[in-house]
Amino acid sequence: MDVPDLVRQALGDEEIRASVSLGDEDAVCMTPTRTLVYRGEGLLSDETIEEYPHDAERVDVSEGRRKTKFTLAYVDGSKSFTVPSDRGETMLERLLEGVLGAAGVAEAGETVTGVYRFSELTLIVTENRIVRHIGDAVWDEETEGYAYGDVTGLSFEEGNVATQVVLEVDGRPERIKAPSEEARLLRRSIEETLFDYYDVDSLEELNETVGGDAEEHSPADGEDATGQATGGNDPTPQAGSGDIGLDPLVSEGDDGGRSGGRDSGFGEPPGSTGSSSSGTSGVSGTGGSSTGTGTGAETESGAEAASREDIEEVNDQLAELTEAVKRQNELLERHNKTIKQLIKELRQGR
Repeated sequence: MDVPDLVRQALGDEEIRASVSLGDEDAVCMTPTRTLVYRGEGLLSDETIEEYPHDAERVDVSEGRRKTKFTLAYVDGSKSFTVPSDRGETMLERLLEGVLGAAGVAEAGETVTGVYRFSELTLIVTENRIVRHIGDAVWDEETEGYAYGDVTGLSFEEGNVATQVVLEVDGRPERIKAPSEEARLLRRSIEETLFDYYDVDSLEELNETVGGDAEEHSPADGEDATGQATGGNDPTPQAGSGDIGLDPLVSEGDDGGRSGGRDSGFGEPPGSTGSSSSGTSGVSGTGGSSTGTGTGAETESGAEAASREDIEEVNDQLAELTEAVKRQNELLERHNKTIKQLIKELRQGR
């Protein structure tokens, strides 16, 4: 993209290492020490630029339906900026590259290949290491880092609900628990970066190279992903595990919904199936009885006719309501086109 003059002036002697387009003329530019948020000229304001140094003590992310907010906390206060939600993931990766480099957690210019958040657990995968953080923030100074040069083994323990990444560092296993559905992407990211780091093509070859065991564990029936007995077919991991714990598995929103969906088939009362069978049996018995005076059949025919009339009336009402809603939506859309730009700039704080 063309670098605006205002950005060139703010750069000084630094160079742009990465950038993220925010739509229209707005963009975010990253230097080794700062994140520059540029807003183009609009109806309500002139072009502006804001600077966010990378020497932050804490990084928080708040995701909304349309905007993602980043807050960087410093010794003397905090600063925030927002980006469209569809740019949030890329923005987080580029921002953390600068913050990790400034904090000395990663090397300057080290690329972040993925950021994975499971409730209060955040895993940052770079080309040279994995950084783990536990807490509400995405990053602060209380983090753990595992350099790929110290890795002596890698394996995965797959359970019904949780998958554990077992990363051996200097012969000591570090277990990272993640929900099984999201763990597939995490596993792919870790394998790809480690394979590239050691120039290998498979998990077995990696473990042979670093001197570990290539065996991939698959818990037997009656065990969870940690190898502990679960007492039957209960898919819930054991509480009190010495690893990260269950919080990452009970993440807000979608994770809880997926868990509930899997368990719903096993939570029916024992009598529910029998009740359904009884209802079917009752209908069959009624149909099987051929004795009658004909009055019941006439009553049933009248009821069916009334039901059809009711259904037709409801369908007509639904059609009218649908048409009315459609007209309202079209009217709102025409109005929104007029004020859309103003609303957008107001939300950006211009």
